[in-house]
Parts: sequence; C-alpha cells; structure tokens
Amino acid sequence: MLKSNSALKNLFFQLIVIILCAISGIANAQEVLINFENQYNKTAPNSVERYEITGKYAQALLFNNQKEKAFAVLKQNIASAEKLSDGKYAAYLHAVSAMNNRIDDNLNATNYNLQKAIYYSGRTTDYSTKGYVKYCEGWLNLRNNEEAKAVKNFIDGLKFLDKAPVTPTVLTRMSSIYNELTGIYSRWDDYELQEKYSKLALEVALKQNNPNLIFASYMSIGYMYEQKFMQNEKNIFVRDLAEKYYSNAIDTYYKNKNEMATATDLSFVAINLANLYLQYYPKTYQGKVIKYAYLAKEIAEQNHQADHVAAANGILAELSLQNNEVSTAKNYLLNSLIKVNENTVPDKNILLSLYLSLSDIEDREGNYKEALRYYKLYTSTYKEIYDNEQAQISKRLEAQFDKERQQQQMIRLQLEAEKKEQQIQLMHSLGIQQEQELENSRLSEEFQRKQLKLTRLESDKRSQELTISEQNLRLSKFENKNRKDELVNYITELNFKNKLNKYYIFSIIFFIALLGLLLYALKQRNKHLKQREELYKLEIEQERQNSKISTLTALLDGEEQERARLARDLHDGLGGLLSGTKIQLTHLNDKIDDHSKKDMAKSIQQLDGAVDELRRVAHNLMPDLLLKYGLEEALKEYAIRMSNEQLDIDVQFLSYTNSLDKEHQLLVYRIIQELVNNAIKHAHSTQIIIQFVEDENNYSVTVEDDGKGFDMNNTKLTQSAGLHNIQSRVQFLKGQLNIHSEIDLGTSIEFQFPKI
Repeated sequence: MLKSNSALKNLFFQLIVIILCAISGIANAQEVLINFENQYNKTAPNSVERYEITGKYAQALLFNNQKEKAFAVLKQNIASAEKLSDGKYAAYLHAVSAMNNRIDDNLNATNYNLQKAIYYSGRTTDYSTKGYVKYCEGWLNLRNNEEAKAVKNFIDGLKFLDKAPVTPTVLTRMSSIYNELTGIYSRWDDYELQEKYSKLALEVALKQNNPNLIFASYMSIGYMYEQKFMQNEKNIFVRDLAEKYYSNAIDTYYKNKNEMATATDLSFVAINLANLYLQYYPKTYQGKVIKYAYLAKEIAEQNHQADHVAAANGILAELSLQNNEVSTAKNYLLNSLIKVNENTVPDKNILLSLYLSLSDIEDREGNYKEALRYYKLYTSTYKEIYDNEQAQISKRLEAQFDKERQQQQMIRLQLEAEKKEQQIQLMHSLGIQQEQELENSRLSEEFQRKQLKLTRLESDKRSQELTISEQNLRLSKFENKNRKDELVNYITELNFKNKLNKYYIFSIIFFIALLGLLLYALKQRNKHLKQREELYKLEIEQERQNSKISTLTALLDGEEQERARLARDLHDGLGGLLSGTKIQLTHLNDKIDDHSKKDMAKSIQQLDGAVDELRRVAHNLMPDLLLKYGLEEALKEYAIRMSNEQLDIDVQFLSYTNSLDKEHQLLVYRIIQELVNNAIKHAHSTQIIIQFVEDENNYSVTVEDDGKGFDMNNTKLTQSAGLHNIQSRVQFLKGQLNIHSEIDLGTSIEFQFPKI
C-alpha cells in the first residue's frame, strides 16, 4: 500500500506542475490577434498610436505562427521611429524585436536589437521606456541562465518605472517585473523576497482592478505559502495562509465569473486547494477534499481538459486509498487513464505514473496478470521517454558539433586572411624602409657640403675676431681701473645701508613678536572663558536630562505598576466575582421554570463573554507571555491575536539574541503596541509589518502599514498625545524616532536605541 500511495503522489505532483505552468490569461489567441490587427489598421502610419500598438501586434503575430509578418511589421515601424528626435518609440520597438528574436532563437539579431534599444533609451527622458528596456534586458538574461544579472536589471527597471507617471502601461510593466522576480526567488528558495514581490504583483493587480491578474496573484501567493509550509510542516500559520489565498482566488473567480478569461483557471486552484486539504490537513477535512476535487473535475470535463480531470481523479484515488477503498481508487485511476489517452498526444510522464500505480494496485489485489501487463506498459513507456530524451540529446550534440566545426573553419579562414595581410604589410614596410635609406644618403651628402662651407666661414670669422680682441684688450684695461674705484665707493656706502637696515628689521621683529604674544594671550583667555561657559551649560543640560529621565522613569514605573495592579485586580477580583455569579446562576437555572431558563441561559452566555473580555483586557494590561518567554514570543502572539480576515500582521526578528533586559523589553512592547493600535484605529490598515533588528551596537524597530497615511506637515497629527507618549518612551531608551508617511501610501515609523 505504501508503494501504491507513493506512485499516486508522484502522479499528482507531475499533474500539479503541468497545471501551474499552464496558467494563462488568454482564452483565445486568435481572437486577440484579430483585435490587435484591427487596432493596428485603424492607426495612421508614423503616428504615436501606431508605434504603441505595433509591439503588441507583433508579439501576437509571433505567437500565432506568423513569424515573417511579425518581423516585417517591426522592421517597418522601427525604420520610421529611428528618424524621430525622441528615442522613446525606437527603444520600445527594438526591445520587443529583441525578445521576439530570442523566442525565435536568433541570438545575433537579439543582441543587435538589445544594443539598439539601450542606445535609443539613452536618447529619451521617458522613464517608462527606460524601465521597459531594462525589463527586456533582464528577460533576456533570465533566458540565458544569468539570473543574477537579470535581478539587477529588473531592479533598475523598477527604479525607472517608479519615477514614471502611473498609467495602465506602467502598472502592467511593473506587474511583469514583479512576476519575473517572484519566479527567480522561488527557484532560489528565498521565501521572504518571493513573498514581497508576489504581494507587490497582487497590489498592482488590485490597482488595475483586473480580475484575471488578481486571480493569478492569489494563486501564486497561495502556492508560495504552500511550498514554504512544506519546508517546515510545524508552521501551521503558513499553511493556513496558503489555504486563505487559494480561497481568495476562488472567491475572486465567482465574483467576476463573466470577466474571467477561461473557466479552466478555476479547476487549477480547486485542484491545488483539494491537494492542500488532502496532504496537510486532518481527516476531518476530507469533505472539503471531495468538494474541491469534484469541482475541479466538473470544470475540467466541461472544458475538455483531460490532464485536469486526471489530476482530480488522482486526488480522489489517493483519498480512497487512505480510507482502504482500493477498488474505488482503481476506478479513479482507470478513469484518469482514459482521460489522458483522449489527448492527441498523451503525456508520457503521466502515463508512466498511472501504469505504475495500477500495477501496484493489481499486485496488491492478487491480479498478477494485470499487474504484469501494466508493468510492461510502464516499462515500454519508460523506454520511449528514455529513447526520446537520448535522441534529443544526440540532435543537440550533433547541432553543437556542426556549429563548432563551422566556427573552427571560420577561425582558420580568418587566420589565413590575417597572415596574408601581414605579409602585404611587411612588403610595404620594406619598400618604405628602402626609400628612407636612399633619402638618408642624399641628406648625408648635402649635410657634408654645408658643413665644409661652414668651416670656411668660421675660419674667416676667427681671423677678424683676433684683430678686434687686441683693440678691446687695451680698452678693457682702462675700464677696469675706473670700475675698481667705483667699486670701493659702492662697498663703503653699502656697508652703511646694511647696518641701518639691520636696526630697522630688529625693531620691526620685536614689535611684531610683542603684538603676537598679546594677541595669543587674549585669544587663550577668551577660549578659556568660552569653554567654562559651555561646560556650565552642559552641566545644566545634563541635570535637566537626569531630572527628566528620573521623572519619566518614575512615571513609567508607576504606569506599569498600575497596569499590573489593574490586571491583577481585574483578573482576581472582578474575574472571580463574575465566575462566582456564573456558578450561582447555573445553580438557579435548575430551580426556575422553562420560560425563564432561556433568559437565564442568555445571561450566563453574556457573563461568559464578559469573562473573556476581562481576560483580554487583563492580558493587554500586563502581558504574562513577555515576562515568561521574552519579547519575540510576546510580539508574535500579539500579532496572531490581532490578525483577522481584514488585517494581516507580520513580525520579523533579525539577528536577535534575546539580550534585552525585561524592563526595556516591556518598554519596546508598549511602544509597538501603541503604534499598532494607532495603525488599526486611524490608518485602517490591511497589512502591518513589525521588524526588530539587532546589530553590534544598536537595536532597530520598524513598524510599517499600508493604511491611508497622513500629511507630515499637519501639526495636529505630529503633536498628538499618543505620539508624544511614544517619543517620551523612545527618549527614555536614549533612542531616536523617525516617521515617514504619505497620504494613501501608508506609514513607516522607525526607532533606534543603543545597547546598554
């Protein structure tokens, strides 16, 4: 039986994978193509409307096997768009062409169009187009198994789209990027980022009010939480989140039934929800397993989706085996086998699992002949799958070998061409060298002739200079005598001036030094006075802070003591009184008539409600869980208790070592409690995130909500009593409080305080 159950689970897993990969928002690709073609023909050539519809029209043509026409339309419009001064439309159309060429496996054309798209995106100021080009680049990285580069380009694309005005086109592009990032982080098993981007995709879908995108987002988030639960099956909260989002998807479908693209979407989510109840919920949920499995089966049969019918039957078969109904399980499997074979090309992997499951059941029932027959079918199917895979591998290897051989031939031809070119260049260099040597010999002869002529001229000049030098010698003797007399007089006068200058310099240096000394003494005196004044101010400020801290400490201690006293009095006093009253009324209930018993029962029920409310108030006044297990457990319990269908509170602790003392834990708990209450009461939030981060020197707490937000310039809100109370508690922790809020975008409040 265990072997049979394992085979059934393998079958069901394959079917679920096929279903998740098959979700599509388009009911009829031909109708979409006709719609885009009509829009394209109604627009004028070289118009903005023509450029905007061209990308969608070309993609529709490509997906309808009209490849040549798709590339012709793109080429025609790209040629005219490149003539515009604004590169917006040329960048957009080149990006579409790059993705279409990648789908067609034309890598050279893909790289060419991508570089053109990047070039023209630099010639436009339109952030939407820049973001789309980055999305295209990331999309291509992803198809080339470069996921890290893809993530970088997707994030850059989101930065551009955030700067663009909000339009349906921008929202659609953001949704596409969110879905791509969700898929990447799903493969990386990074559930936090997967959750972040899947919820952002849901948020964009809700803004667009597109039921098909909302349905797909709920389905994606539900599947994400289901996978997260499978990593830790003790986390029941995550399992219930998966069930919640699957249920939201079904509710969305029924509320917008006439707008949904295809009814088979309902069978997708019904199968996933039925499998969730079957695999991870108690047996008391078998009714829901049957309900959603039959719903999926009914929808799939109406739409002739044989694989979905097989998936529903697989769930019902596994449920039957759990209840030891072997014959019923066998009938479901045979029905699945019939439905799968109704396909023109049956899925071999599904047949493989069906044959193995049927073989196990027949062997278990003692029908060894049938068991052998199904096992032979299983073996032959497995051989077909293996042979097909080997053939495909051989074809890929052969194609790769031919491609490498052509590349080697091309490289050899290039080397020969380069070698011939080098020989030609060498011959040309030798000819130039010979011409230079001939020219050098001519220049050498000319230089020797000029040098001989110059030697003769220098000889004549020397003879003339010798005559002149004799005359100059006699004249120089006379001049030297006069200069000697003038030099003696000049030295005497210079010595007198030097003595006088030394006296002046010494006097000036003395007075400058004296003035500098006086200025330095004055500056030091002023500096000392200023330091004393600042020190006095610091001492006064420190006394004020100490007084303020002492007052605040006493106030907070008094408040917590009063809370504890009230909680104890309420629980021990009023709680005991209400419980005693309930016991007395219960005893009286047996002594009164039947007519009064209904009123008495109603009174007892109201007393039960009063007792529960009293316990909740006492718990809020003094959280026992905080004192026993610490801040992390208390906040998580508080988040679960405050969460409901309209509100989702998520608590995250990062690197927390539980090193905070109880007094400070209680202060932090009170601050977060006040912030959450404000978000629920005033912001009407649907989601609140509480994050506590501990690093080497500080603690950081962030509380974010997606509520209506408020204007930071509104002094009435920023100076309210509640906010003042929070600021006082943060100051007591010697921390800083930062508030960021925008209307309709929510509020983020962060406070940091140092470790003691």
